[in-house]
Amino acid sequence: QVQLVESGGGLVQAGGSLRLSCAASGSIFSIGRMGWYRQAPGKQRELVAAITSGGSTNYIDSVKVRFTISRDNAKNTVYLQMNSLKPEDTAVYYCNADITHYLTRNYWGQGTQVTVSS
Repeated sequence: QVQLVESGGGLVQAGGSLRLSCAASGSIFSIGRMGWYRQAPGKQRELVAAITSGGSTNYIDSVKVRFTISRDNAKNTVYLQMNSLKPEDTAVYYCNADITHYLTRNYWGQGTQVTVSS
């Protein structure tokens, strides 16, 4: 059974920082692309940042410069460092990954709440 478990969300004032972590566990042969999505109330889920197994990254324009995605392949973990947070960053953040066991499947974490107060 493969699981993605997120941690690091919380309440922070505007201008502050948070670091999200997402660890994959279970019977894993390899992990491909990993990413962070977010969903604010009344809005669709959107991709915030993604990173390939080789370390290539991409971000939505609204978080470029402020957010940094990284991964530790030895720990099967992806991180999202969020700096200069704004109230509009408030959302539930979800981890997502393509994980190969016998087959390659796409997995989601349970989500972690990030709230930025003004």
